[in-house]
Amino acid sequence: MKTTLSITAAIAVGFVGYVLWPGTDQPTPSQEAEVAVADKALADIVLPDTLSVNAQIGKRGFEANCATCHGTNAVGQDGVAPPLIHIIYEPSHHGDESFQRAVTMGVRGHHWPFGSMPPIEGLNRGDVTMITAYIREVQRANGIN
Repeated sequence: MKTTLSITAAIAVGFVGYVLWPGTDQPTPSQEAEVAVADKALADIVLPDTLSVNAQIGKRGFEANCATCHGTNAVGQDGVAPPLIHIIYEPSHHGDESFQRAVTMGVRGHHWPFGSMPPIEGLNRGDVTMITAYIREVQRANGIN
């Protein structure tokens, strides 16, 4: 009885340690499937015919502060950062405040195998609001509402 209890306790402790142990950022099969979707999204977006004034301002802000990682027109870059023109970033899953928080505090990698995003210096809430307006208009042009 003591042996069975000891073995069960050791297995439970091992399982808890495994679950809580920091990951190595290796993609899981579902993450690999998301990357396959992202690879397609990297090449296949539609740009809106026109942008609102706020989105035009946001596009300039995006190009200056975000495109280095997230790519031109937010299509992502393979091995660098995810596309923001993707269903994962639809407003009902990642609201506008998510973009504010990502810029201010950074983001722990959780949807993609790209690692974590650091905070971005030099942008205020108004800047991020305009950048978000640009991202949302491009998303809508691609059926992401």
